[in-house]
Amino acid sequence: MRKNLVLSVVLGSALAFTCGAFFTGCTKSKPDVPNTVYHPLVMKVKGLDPAYADDEYSGISVAMAYDTLLEFHYLKRPYVLEASLAEKMPELSADGRTYTFKLRKGTLFQDDPCFKESGGKGRELVAEDVVYSFKRIADPKTASGGWWIFDGKVVGLNEWREQASKSGTSDYSLPVEGLKAIDRYTVQIKLSHRNAQFLFNLTQPFASVLPHEAIEAYGKDMLLHPVGTGPFHLAEYVAGSKYTWVRNATYRKDLYPSEGEAGDREAGLLADAGQPLPRADRVIIQAYEETQPRWLNFMAGKLDVSTVPKDNFGQVITPSKDLAPELKAKGMKLHPQPRLDITHETFNMADPLLGKNKLLRQALSLAFDPKELIDLFYFGLATPAQGPIPPGVAGYDEKFKNPYRQFNVAKAKELLAKAGYPDGKGLPPIEYLAGADSTSRQITEYLAKSFAAIGVKLKVNSMSWPEFQASIKNKKGQMWGYAWSGDYPDAENFLQLFYSKNASPGSNDANYSNPEFDRLYEKSLTLVDSPERTELYQQMARIVAEDAPWIFGVHRMTYSVTQGRLKNYKSHDYDHGRLKYYRIEAERK
Repeated sequence: MRKNLVLSVVLGSALAFTCGAFFTGCTKSKPDVPNTVYHPLVMKVKGLDPAYADDEYSGISVAMAYDTLLEFHYLKRPYVLEASLAEKMPELSADGRTYTFKLRKGTLFQDDPCFKESGGKGRELVAEDVVYSFKRIADPKTASGGWWIFDGKVVGLNEWREQASKSGTSDYSLPVEGLKAIDRYTVQIKLSHRNAQFLFNLTQPFASVLPHEAIEAYGKDMLLHPVGTGPFHLAEYVAGSKYTWVRNATYRKDLYPSEGEAGDREAGLLADAGQPLPRADRVIIQAYEETQPRWLNFMAGKLDVSTVPKDNFGQVITPSKDLAPELKAKGMKLHPQPRLDITHETFNMADPLLGKNKLLRQALSLAFDPKELIDLFYFGLATPAQGPIPPGVAGYDEKFKNPYRQFNVAKAKELLAKAGYPDGKGLPPIEYLAGADSTSRQITEYLAKSFAAIGVKLKVNSMSWPEFQASIKNKKGQMWGYAWSGDYPDAENFLQLFYSKNASPGSNDANYSNPEFDRLYEKSLTLVDSPERTELYQQMARIVAEDAPWIFGVHRMTYSVTQGRLKNYKSHDYDHGRLKYYRIEAERK
């Protein structure tokens, strides 16, 4: 789900909206609410329907209005799962295949005109809503990028999907053996095999629970009309620019955590322990697709948090990696965070040129200098990626050196000649899809310069984030830059990016296919965390390194700065849902 452009950012972006026919109850937000968090977005996304929350930016936005059965604890590290819509962690059968969830009673969907029987009052969430929401992800007519979180895992769900596809009718009343509402508040999920990562999948925005009434009332307009059980209600929006969320008056009992990790109490992160969520009364999110306007607005006090743009790093961060004294004097705080992620240049393996010429891909990978890339764009602080698995999870091998990620122009030229294109002769320009923002343009220019050194030319096609995503889902273009932030702390979440059944429009946007990789991947899904599974992870990483469907980039660091008035901010790898913890303490000036 958490695809993003190759930028170091604190938050993604969401499509802002205009009051009108698609949304009833759009209200003017009051300008004098003191406990208002002002938060930036960096990219536009297509909307607020959980079924299409297949990138980091839309996932963050969806979590404002929707809840999932489980979530990650906000403060604890290593990351710990906890109940959200479920009243407690599920019971697991003796064979490790059946999960039984008890839902929190009294959880209400937000008030909305789609609830006609109650005159617009949101009804109680029940077990059938969970079944409906998960079937909707499986429904071929929905065409959700989140199908991979259930594909091949829930008994009978693939068969239900296939029948819907063949008949052209999706009958949600048909039973699925592995997905049942046992009673009003009990959901049972039976897996086809043990799967150690399945519960992680239930934290993702794809797994958000929504009411059938909203789908029936709004259809495709759900992209513009969120109706969930989440902490905030969308109150005001300006197309393509800004939207305002207000506290959901009927939000369930959800409390700020009372424990965390060492140092949290001293940092003031437990001052709100036991207090009701969300902590803010209002959140105003503004889209800034360029870094400088975002940073200037932060420095002017109009935003409560921002990442540090690369062009400002020297003025904001000292050589000892501390915040500049003049910013400290203003009460600002620095939050460095190693990200569980990877950047990469993707080769479209469905392309007849790049997909069938491994030597060409290997040559291009050797021409790209990771050290220079890190110095130019990541302040010298990122870690060169040798394969798909980042540091911090089992399967990462710090001793492994990818033979095609050791910068070597001479070797690149040698492989290019073996590929049939000596000094690039006879090779047409490679179409490269790129974002339209300034940092994306700079990285693209650097990539073009690197390839030119071995005689390869790029044909750059710049576009907006939604256009970029649409092109990739339709297997257009030959190359593009991307990044993947882990959905959960397991190497499987990175390796599934190469599983052939996840090809576009799924998460395997490289459209990579290798039968041996698939075999090992499917075997790993049946294993719990163990040395055997770790070895399988490392075997798969070496296969991908040799096949070179990506040019592996870096594992990033994020440097965020917050205003002193913003409380309860803690860097989190799984940032959808964290805005409900923030609050503003001091008067905004």
